[in-house]
Amino acid sequence: MLQDNFGRRFYYLRLSITDVCNFRCNYCLPDGYQCDNDRDFLKLAEIKRIATGFASLGTEKIRITGGEPSLRKDLAEIIQACKQTDGIKTVALTSNGYKLEQQLPIWTDAGLDALNISIDSLDPRQFNAITGKDKLDTILSGIDNGLAAGFNNIKINTVLMREHNAHDLNTFFNYVKDKPVSLRFIELMQTGDNKEFYQQQHVSGQHIKNQLLANGWLPTIRNKTAGPAIVYAHPNYQGTIGLIMPYAKDFCNTCNRLRISSLGKLHLCLFADAGLSLREQLQTDDVAALQRRITSLLDDKQATHFLKDGFTGATKHLSMLGG
Repeated sequence: MLQDNFGRRFYYLRLSITDVCNFRCNYCLPDGYQCDNDRDFLKLAEIKRIATGFASLGTEKIRITGGEPSLRKDLAEIIQACKQTDGIKTVALTSNGYKLEQQLPIWTDAGLDALNISIDSLDPRQFNAITGKDKLDTILSGIDNGLAAGFNNIKINTVLMREHNAHDLNTFFNYVKDKPVSLRFIELMQTGDNKEFYQQQHVSGQHIKNQLLANGWLPTIRNKTAGPAIVYAHPNYQGTIGLIMPYAKDFCNTCNRLRISSLGKLHLCLFADAGLSLREQLQTDDVAALQRRITSLLDDKQATHFLKDGFTGATKHLSMLGG
């Protein structure tokens, strides 16, 4: 079992398969994708070895991220490879939803268990202003199609921003009134490229937490492969509301996840100093060598991300690792 020096166990791997994204979200890639590496992204054989190596060390859940993972033509094969790995119980995907309407049936046929879609506004004009894409209606239609087909493990990720969506929380609450989805508010995080934007737009999730508790929402039980959200349920709502507050005290105490970049580097934290290459160990089927490399690198994992101190590590923008 993967365990660090602070007793935290890692059941959950976030696997980036590309850093390319076709959206221009104002908090992440306001100028669009800028190619600053050789784009030698992980190949399917390497991804299979990663899944096998981590599963043999106790990992039970793999979340496929980007950039935007649906830009890879072999996404269905990647989902299938992860799902067919012994020990992997859950394969999830985080996407901007651009190809959701057309591709969700293909992804579910490949074995997808859970889906996160990024939607930072439920107003089409505001959505377009944030992302640079007039795609909200088709993304929401894709979610509705998935629900109608019986695919109910859908989450919506919403990054809180003072001027763009923090004033319109009731619209989000109303959305989950009759839809069995989990909507998670994520505090805007400072990265290497967005310091000024962060200072202007950051909103604490604490006031949402207070509002939820005051209106009869109750926290749910968190399982060992769950993400960092504290999730609240209400008897009068089909959906749930989650909060991800990385600046909260003791946020890192329950960390259960590691990250692999699309270039085959292990990131012990979203805000670690640097990625630690596994590429050499991914060239053969020697699982034991990969295990040794992973476990030795885990000794360097820190107790916290030091975000409150303004430390952002090697993360220039969230598209690098998919958050």
